Amino acid sequence: MPSPALHFVPSATGRGVAGLGRAAPVRAGQRVLSAPGLTLARRHAGGAPPAAATTDGSASASQHRRRASSSSLGCSSSSSSSSSPSSSSSSSSDARLGPMAASAAGIRAIGIASAAASSSSSTGGKKRRGGGGGGGGSGTVAAGAAGSSNNGADAADKQQLTRDIGPSSAAAPPPADVAARAAAQLAATAEPSNMGHRARGALSPDTLTVHGGEAHGRVRPGVPDSLTTPIVQTSTYTFRDTAELIAYQEGTHTSFEYGRYGNPTVRAVEEKLMALEGAEDALLSASGMSSATTLLLALVPQGGHIVTTTDCYRRTRQFIQTVLPKMGISCTVIDPSDLDGLERALREHAVSLFFSESPTNPYLRCVDVRRIAELCAPSGAIVCIDSTFATPCNSKALDLGADLVLHSATKYLAGHNDVLAGCVAGRADLVARVRAMHNVLGGVIDPHAAYLLLRGMKTLSLRVARQNATALDLAARLERHPAVARVHYPGLPSHPDHAIARRQMPGGCGGVVSFEVAGDLWDTASVIDGVRLPYIAPSLGGVETLIEQPTVISYWDQGAEKRAAIGIKDSLVRYACGVEDAGDLWADLEQALDGVLVRQAEAAKGRREGGGGGGGGQQGHAQQQQQQQQQKQQEQQEQAAAAH
Repeated sequence: MPSPALHFVPSATGRGVAGLGRAAPVRAGQRVLSAPGLTLARRHAGGAPPAAATTDGSASASQHRRRASSSSLGCSSSSSSSSSPSSSSSSSSDARLGPMAASAAGIRAIGIASAAASSSSSTGGKKRRGGGGGGGGSGTVAAGAAGSSNNGADAADKQQLTRDIGPSSAAAPPPADVAARAAAQLAATAEPSNMGHRARGALSPDTLTVHGGEAHGRVRPGVPDSLTTPIVQTSTYTFRDTAELIAYQEGTHTSFEYGRYGNPTVRAVEEKLMALEGAEDALLSASGMSSATTLLLALVPQGGHIVTTTDCYRRTRQFIQTVLPKMGISCTVIDPSDLDGLERALREHAVSLFFSESPTNPYLRCVDVRRIAELCAPSGAIVCIDSTFATPCNSKALDLGADLVLHSATKYLAGHNDVLAGCVAGRADLVARVRAMHNVLGGVIDPHAAYLLLRGMKTLSLRVARQNATALDLAARLERHPAVARVHYPGLPSHPDHAIARRQMPGGCGGVVSFEVAGDLWDTASVIDGVRLPYIAPSLGGVETLIEQPTVISYWDQGAEKRAAIGIKDSLVRYACGVEDAGDLWADLEQALDGVLVRQAEAAKGRREGGGGGGGGQQGHAQQQQQQQQQKQQEQQEQAAAAH
């Protein structure tokens, strides 16, 4: 008789493995194997449910049996000297399962817990500053009957699991370092906590981008057997009767109630982000600016004070410096590396919030998140990091001590230049305050857009890895090109924040490279116009490479003096790598840069021939440039007038 298939059943008390999904009730007739945060359920044709199975989140004595020994990856629990031969066989099977999934350490733990386990109490998790609970989650554990018959059945389950997932790569136990990591992960997931904290140290981002927030029926309203999360295209939610509505109002019945307050498809995205960032909660909104402005309005009181950095997205700076002052909110602007300036602001003002991008836009400065969090902690100032340029694949600001992390999900998270979205993640109490303001302001994302974001996030780690590698390669080549005056990329030793980036961006330094052309505005414009593969557009993080000249695309209306005051140079180029071949991108960029050298050589020759030494020729060249600039400005003004 063939062995029935095994099914992953997310734990009833937490959210499954590292945030993969919440509980599905253990049905009658299922026998359940336990592992940290995950159960393996064998469906039987009939029979009673396991005697000790729990679905209400209680931690019975049998639940503690899943604590594993740290002596091997198999982590078979210490059994008594009278353990049966079948128990030893089961432990051997556990060890063989260890190495078969190198990219997902949490999945390596499947099959780790032996049926012959001894009780062990779980330890408390480390709390983040001002945040919620600790570092792991307690999953449902159904204790089978002790004895050799159960051990034999468990071994059969593990053999079936091997068939389902694939053969082990080796029969021998794994290296000690792998075993130690697995043991640490088991310990981390052996204590109660939330999905976000369990995500840290359990599954890798490569796995969480695919399964986080969605695995095994977490959000499958009406279609529990659908592989993909459905688009719940509704504006409101119904109640069966008045009693259910009253129960909702009194907090004993769960409902989104109205589309502005939530949506199942949107919640799946939020839970995926929670898993990736290690956050207690997350809130998705209609755009990155919607997330940023809602956050600022929710967390900074009237008369409050914000500390922010010089290099940042223009619209964020505009909101902080022109809108918030109407509510009596003031700000201090510091260089990203000016920790003395931060300390001074904390002494002189009642600082409500520190807000900065890392890396910043467009010079890719990196703030020392850990040190900033340490400085802000005594006064209770909230630390929020806009991690759009980093992504959770490269850096986790919450792990470094930040209270909140923000993303323009339009960029890397969605990754295909077809969605507008923003999100905030972090401490549950702070996200709740932002959510309350969001429910009033109404910056709601459409469920279909949320689905596109969810789909895009499944390939996030693959895309970011490619973009990291391409950006680093191009940055190194750009530094050697004679038409380039300076390269801004934190992965290069020449970058002022390279040491910080190495510490807090272990995954890579992102896919954006900024560089300064050795020339003027029009030499730089010739590079923008000379490339053939990138598109000229104001965004980043998608599969297509984009290029822009910030002076023209973002700051043309500011004028040369204002641009200089905020550090925007006419020669600056921002190059956002897509997923194209790096060699093709460089060949294209190189020919455009070579064109600058040719252009400059021709201009110099013309000055020599026409000016008899250069003075008159230089003046003529300057006049020509001025005429071109005036013509461009006139065209821009006409286009703006036509648009209005």
